Amino acid sequence: MNMQLRSDKRFSFYSLNEYALTIEFGQTINQDILGQIIRFNTILHRNPFDGFHTAVPAYTTLSVFFDPLQVIRSSQLRGINCYERITGYLTALGEQWDRDIIPPTEPITIPVCYGGAFGPDLETVAGLHGLTAGEVIRLHSTAIYHVHMIGFIPGFAYLGGMPEQLATPRRTNPRTAVPAGSIGIAGQQTGIYPLESPGGWQIIGRTPFHLFDIDRKQPALLKAGDQVIFKAVEICR
Repeated sequence: MNMQLRSDKRFSFYSLNEYALTIEFGQTINQDILGQIIRFNTILHRNPFDGFHTAVPAYTTLSVFFDPLQVIRSSQLRGINCYERITGYLTALGEQWDRDIIPPTEPITIPVCYGGAFGPDLETVAGLHGLTAGEVIRLHSTAIYHVHMIGFIPGFAYLGGMPEQLATPRRTNPRTAVPAGSIGIAGQQTGIYPLESPGGWQIIGRTPFHLFDIDRKQPALLKAGDQVIFKAVEICR
C-alpha cells in the first residue's frame, strides 16, 4: 500500500506491520536522498506524534515505529486506522521542510592505523587497483564520508563517499573473527567494525576508538547523517 506525499518531494509510504511503516524517498543511494532522510528524521523527532517510538534511517528510507493503541486513541491524529492517521500527520509535517533550519554537523575525525597487522588486506586492495599502499591510504584518508545507516551489528556504520578508485569486492573467504575497530572496504563503501565479529570486508586499517559502548549515554559513536574523516596515525592501542 503506497501513497505519494508530494510529487516534488518523491515520498511514498508503505506499511511494515501493525507497529511500523516506512517512508521511501527514492530508489537511488546518493547524498541528496540521505540529506532528505536525515532532515525529515530530525523534524520528526522534534515534533513526535502521539504513540511515536523511534525512526530508523536506511539508504533510501526512514522506518517509523509506534504504539498502535496510543495512535488510535489520540485526539491529535485523524483517520480511521493507524496507517491513515500517521501518514496524514507525516504528510503535514513534510510542509515544515522549507521552514525548519537544521544546522550542519561538524565532521567526526577517526584516527586509523593503516596496514600491517591492523590492515592485513591493504596490500591486496592496492594490488587490485594498481596502486601503492601509500596511495590507498592517501585516497581513503582524504575523503569526507557520510553515514548512511547503522546495521549488521550494533554501531556498524555504512559510510558512503569513498573514492571510486578504491571500490573493491568483499573477500572470497570471510574471516571468522574481525577485531573491533577494523576499517573495511566492500564494494563502494567503507565501514568500521564496532565489535569483534565474523566479516568479509577487505580490512585496511584499525582505529583505537570504541565505536560502541553500552555504558555511554549514546552507545553508538556514529549515527546516520554524521560526517566522518579518517586520519592516518602510526600508533594504535
